[in-house]
Amino acid sequence: MLPESRTTRHKRFQIEDAHVAPSRNGVGYNVLIKYVTDLFLNFRPPNWMGVFKTSNHLVRLSLTTSCPCSSSHSILRFLLSLTSVSIKVPNFSTSQTRLLSSGNPSLLLSRPFLDGLRGMVTHKSIVMELAKKVSHRVSTSPDSIAIKSDKKSHTYRQLVEAAKNISNTLSTADLKTVNGPGKNNHLAGARIGIVAKPSPEFVAGVLGTWFSGGVAVPLALSYPEAELLHVMNDADIIMILSTEDHQELMKAVAAKTSSQFSLLPPVSSTGDDHNNSLETEVSHAISGDDPALIIYTSGTTGKPKGAVHTHEGILSQVQMLSDAWGYTSDDKFLHCLPLHHILKCCCLLVLTSFIHVHGMFNALLAPLYAGSMVEFMPKFSVRGIWQRWRESYPEDQTKADDAITVFTGVPTMYTRLIQGYESMEPELQTASATAARKLRLMMCGSSALPLPVMQQWESITGHCLLERYGMTEFVMALSNPLHGKRKGGTVGNPLPGVQAKLIAEDGSTDAESGDLYIKSPSLFKEYWKLPEVTKESFIDGGFFKTGDAARVDEDGYYIILGRTNADILKVGGYKLSALEIEAVLLEHPTISECCVLGLPDKAYGEAVTAIVIPDAEIKRKGDEELKPALSLEELSTWAKEKLAPYKIPTRLLLWESLPRNAMGKVNKKELKKKLSDE
Repeated sequence: MLPESRTTRHKRFQIEDAHVAPSRNGVGYNVLIKYVTDLFLNFRPPNWMGVFKTSNHLVRLSLTTSCPCSSSHSILRFLLSLTSVSIKVPNFSTSQTRLLSSGNPSLLLSRPFLDGLRGMVTHKSIVMELAKKVSHRVSTSPDSIAIKSDKKSHTYRQLVEAAKNISNTLSTADLKTVNGPGKNNHLAGARIGIVAKPSPEFVAGVLGTWFSGGVAVPLALSYPEAELLHVMNDADIIMILSTEDHQELMKAVAAKTSSQFSLLPPVSSTGDDHNNSLETEVSHAISGDDPALIIYTSGTTGKPKGAVHTHEGILSQVQMLSDAWGYTSDDKFLHCLPLHHILKCCCLLVLTSFIHVHGMFNALLAPLYAGSMVEFMPKFSVRGIWQRWRESYPEDQTKADDAITVFTGVPTMYTRLIQGYESMEPELQTASATAARKLRLMMCGSSALPLPVMQQWESITGHCLLERYGMTEFVMALSNPLHGKRKGGTVGNPLPGVQAKLIAEDGSTDAESGDLYIKSPSLFKEYWKLPEVTKESFIDGGFFKTGDAARVDEDGYYIILGRTNADILKVGGYKLSALEIEAVLLEHPTISECCVLGLPDKAYGEAVTAIVIPDAEIKRKGDEELKPALSLEELSTWAKEKLAPYKIPTRLLLWESLPRNAMGKVNKKELKKKLSDE
């Protein structure tokens, strides 16, 4: 065995990717790993399943014991279960290096081979792996479509070309940062605000910011000025990048701050004659722990907080998602999700906008990392979605070249799609359902998916929606499996590399229910400029306090019970889940939508209060007969067979609609406060 030049021991470490090559004698396993801190996946020579590179070394881990690994996921689980490992790093000081392993023939790595391998790296930063993946598509399939938007197609070449132009603009601008001037036209972590609808210009703005060493801070299109100024001043944004349709507003805003303004130019489309060779090398060295993206939270507990995501965390997340959900370059996504929320609380003067990780990561960055195509639909349209699926898979059993393969949405989207389907003529229903069945994957998240909606969707399209769980601070952590049993009402198991922990009120960690804590490679680094809040958000061991209550069922699947400050009701000594009660109430034929809250009650602490939106047809008939669509007595009688007595609503409010944000969520905390004050 080659004498090791350095051996590093870790009680636990995280791995982004792993490949295993069984030895000839069937006993030893050579596991080639990608170490989280500074490694790149660069080259796949035919002799090995994978080679991984640091800035100076190739790394390989040899296990002489039997490794029961049949997939990359099982390899990850096996390696993470080890109490200690030894990473053996060969010395490359000589012109040739011989790597030997138990039972395997040697592999000679010559200096030209090593130099060529190093030459393939376009950046020393881990996060640039994402940009490098996009750039790799430029070299291998430059004319592959990256994004479709507004009836135009944009190739990976054109997307990277636009990002490089933006990077050049930022790097050559006379920007005075709070960190001082960067070196060699490098922004040194300066914050860049980006204002654009879901579009190729938005993506180019983010990538261009990263290419120049900046931190992207997406700004919502509908920020009220007070909120916008708060975010800009809090983040110390030095430059606003905006598309032309918002330039007048953003120029005015920039004038009220110390920020400069620059226009996001349109990204070239396939109809344009731009075939210049593209140099994608970026020489700036950025640490994987450096900030890359600041996502401002909803601000429901005060002013919006900036959650700082690092280059390393972003890369970990997009790799995790593309692997877990099987994203490939053959996939084509229909993107109907906003990249920002608009949170509007009834008649309260509270309006907060913030970036949405579902639309940003699940349906945009991860697909681009995998080389997929993303097609933006400018506005959610029931008719438009069904039509796009029928165009993808016509009735003549052919498949369009740009056929959609993946769709991800939120519960209210699927509810509206079902309503649209039910209003179709039978012939159109058949064509629509047949087309939808041919998609590879449909997913749902951002809020609880009612079981009746899930069941009805499966009966129409054949798709058992894949539910998952995430939030701004760690993006995605739990997911039902791509292959295997998907359970309605659950969010599945921890994704590879993620650890989940439930802590009961008494502090025990072996309970089946309790407060949910998450530890993940993609956890945010900190709340921007809020060190004390950051510290209070974590417990020993690096677990983040999600603020959600959850339980684990008999199969180990997690069930989210709701926010501890809004969805957990305390009624007469019982702790109830509003989400569980809502799921039952939605089975009532009169109830189209509902929201359950705990409102103050002198006798029981809180009263189970149901806000119900009746079915439109039943409500119309009730109005004609001058009676309510549903009474509390009728609801109580019906619920006795389905709910424990202390879970049955004791108060009923019939409303025309529920106040929801752009992602279909109800801000229960603000709603509860408003109703309690009345």
